Amino acid sequence: MAKLIRDVPSNWYVDPLELGVPGAEGYIGDDNPLSWQADALCAQTDPEAFFPEKGGSTRDAKQICQSCEVRSECLEYALENDERFGIWGGLSERERRKLRKQA
Repeated sequence: MAKLIRDVPSNWYVDPLELGVPGAEGYIGDDNPLSWQADALCAQTDPEAFFPEKGGSTRDAKQICQSCEVRSECLEYALENDERFGIWGGLSERERRKLRKQA
């Protein structure tokens, strides 16, 4: 039986090495708007957990988000960029939509 491959957006994550390493040539610095991604726990896990199929479980991704130190930056990014898929900042697209309506 063939395994279904989910469509994960290609820009969901920026490699920390693309942001640069402090002290190394080409270091972008902390003023880069995406520098928070270097500290994101999701960068160390399977990206498919954060983009479940419709009706799939979001529990594992949300559990990872709960202990992530850049959760608020992640959520802010998703809201500012109108991310419509995946778990960002511990919230699903439906939960982010509800949050926008409350604001």
